[in-house]
Amino acid sequence: MVLDLMLIAVAIALNPLPVMAFALVVSSSRGVWKGLAFILAWLACLVAVIAIVLGVTDGQPPPPRSPPGLAGIAAKLAIGVALVIYGLHRRHRMRAGAAGASAPDGSAPDGTDGAPGGPGPEDAPAAKEAAKDAGGLWAAAGLAVLVQPWGMVAAGAVTVLEADTAHWESWLALFGFCLVSSAVLIAAELYIVFAREAAQARLLRLRQWLKDHADQAIVVLCLGLGLYLTAKSIFQLTG
Repeated sequence: MVLDLMLIAVAIALNPLPVMAFALVVSSSRGVWKGLAFILAWLACLVAVIAIVLGVTDGQPPPPRSPPGLAGIAAKLAIGVALVIYGLHRRHRMRAGAAGASAPDGSAPDGTDGAPGGPGPEDAPAAKEAAKDAGGLWAAAGLAVLVQPWGMVAAGAVTVLEADTAHWESWLALFGFCLVSSAVLIAAELYIVFAREAAQARLLRLRQWLKDHADQAIVVLCLGLGLYLTAKSIFQLTG
């Protein structure tokens, strides 16, 4: 369980879309407070998911080869396959966008502006409004919920089914999952607090770089995590 949780947490932390949204939030007025609201809402989602799962299992993992245990493995397999399919879909969009950008008129076949993969979640109206709202602490918190990589969080939730709260190691693993999943956002918030002007400029440059490479990162993360979860689930079901 611990290895799976840490791998999922790293994939969540390295997902470029939340980092891009967070960079917009902290670069606006009252950015420090908005960043804090964003992180608190982000952590609240993770804690809520863990609490729901532990409430269902009563803190005890299902017995091996039992129907609930097999159902959990099957759910993890389904999530792994879904991540692989999504990664392949993003890869196809990325290639289609690159082909459109090389066309004489510079337009993509699907009518987009030729950016790799077309407009992503970071370009949604809700995200733009949250970033521009000068007093939107609640908007920043809502944006954190919006950009949460819920597919990967769902993989973490299924993994939490294996947690045994009678042992402190499980609590440490759950705490580590929340901390690692939020590590990039927390580090960026601390950077803003102690070096605001330099941090804002660098975060905006980072956002631009991530925007140019977001599809590649998402493809790698989804395919890597999805293939791992799929292979391990098949091994557990057939072993």
